[in-house]
Amino acid sequence: MANLFDVLTANAIPSAPFLERPDGTVDAYADLMAQTARLANALVARGLRPGDRVAAQLEKTPENLYLYLATVRAGAVFLPLNTAYTDAEVDYFVSDAEPRLLVRDDTLAELAEEARGFAPEFDTVAREPDDLAAICYTSGTTGRSKGAMLTHANLASNAATLTKLWRFTADDVLIHALPIYHVHGLFVATNVVLSAGASMIFRSKFDAAEVLSLFPRATALMGVPTFYTRLLAQPGLTREAAAHMRVFISGSAPLLADIHREWAERTGTAILERYGMTETGMNTSNPYDGERVAGTVGFPLPDVALRIADPDTGRVLPRGEIGVIEVKGPNVFAGYWRMPDKTAAEFRADGFFITGDLGRIDERGYVHIVGRGKDLIISGGLNVYPKEVETEIDALPGVVESAVVGLSHPDLGEAVTAVIAAAPGSILTEAEVLSALSARLAKYKQPKRVLFVEDLPRNAMGKVQKALLRQQYAKLYA
Repeated sequence: MANLFDVLTANAIPSAPFLERPDGTVDAYADLMAQTARLANALVARGLRPGDRVAAQLEKTPENLYLYLATVRAGAVFLPLNTAYTDAEVDYFVSDAEPRLLVRDDTLAELAEEARGFAPEFDTVAREPDDLAAICYTSGTTGRSKGAMLTHANLASNAATLTKLWRFTADDVLIHALPIYHVHGLFVATNVVLSAGASMIFRSKFDAAEVLSLFPRATALMGVPTFYTRLLAQPGLTREAAAHMRVFISGSAPLLADIHREWAERTGTAILERYGMTETGMNTSNPYDGERVAGTVGFPLPDVALRIADPDTGRVLPRGEIGVIEVKGPNVFAGYWRMPDKTAAEFRADGFFITGDLGRIDERGYVHIVGRGKDLIISGGLNVYPKEVETEIDALPGVVESAVVGLSHPDLGEAVTAVIAAAPGSILTEAEVLSALSARLAKYKQPKRVLFVEDLPRNAMGKVQKALLRQQYAKLYA
């Protein structure tokens, strides 16, 4: 198999538009090829070798996107980092992944300047299917984040499957308003556009009014549920406004059934919800043709095997029963970076990956996500693992113990919320806790509210009952 870059650009027509920048200028596919060639040459001149890692903590720009593609083209491994990560968090990723380069906005400007001096041609470095193309860090329930190793074959197979399943062609224009430090915006949206030889309207961030104004010039939107709730708040969202749009895709967090129904009523088009994760890319999708059922994530992709199993024994469960979702296919990652024991623990003996998400398959074959193991919170489409937040809170003077839960939020889907049992006589305040966390955690991980209680509720085994906390404070953001 060829390098992922060559696979994705195989259908590129040099004169065809690839990317419309926020200022209205358009980069053609010929510009993409030249820009990535110059950047790849500049990276190699800096000592980058096949297999080396390039970590990137960058604002969303076309140049950031080209850096990803140039890194892969040079045979290296791209490591995207959320722009909200603090220096302390980035230090961990750098020490763990040992990248040849850490690229931030100032470094990228230097690289771009250097790249102007190189030829606009580059012989793409040959790669094997199992060679790494990217490492994406995903938070752990205990300890530090894990680096999910994604191969050229993982990303190429998922792009090809989704392009076909969602009917993307060179005539499509995607509104790209997602972040690109995340699998959704970087690999799903970008790779599908490239695979189809399509084009994108590239925006640095999501603005509901602006995105709505782009509908007449576009055919597709990929977003998180927050996109759709904010678009529904726009009075201009009508059937006429959405008439030119071919497909609306949602993922990264559960889409409320009410939002699904309201969107269909307002626009005449049902949102296509799908399910994926950092370690696997996409696993399921509601059908392009056929009923897109609210509250479900559709069927397993054509090349993905999905089953529901007993979390403890691994016994495969019959349809209708709730258990842990397990998947197997060419999209499933190669394991966690430098964590062989953790990797082994997350796979069954027959090769199925244990997702940790709880679900069931109904009698029609639609997959339902009914909960998440490990208390994962998805806030604004981003994963937050409570243990990481709790560890920081528990280290604060005056805190006996904390419990972090996700509570229903009208805009974010779920809001990170901390419940603290404080020491007797402590005068710790919500503002003090939030201030202390501001330099330790990325903004999206920081609690929206901090609540104080005498004692955290526990079951007979002494385990904190987070379900009771979620029930008690369910209306906090209503």
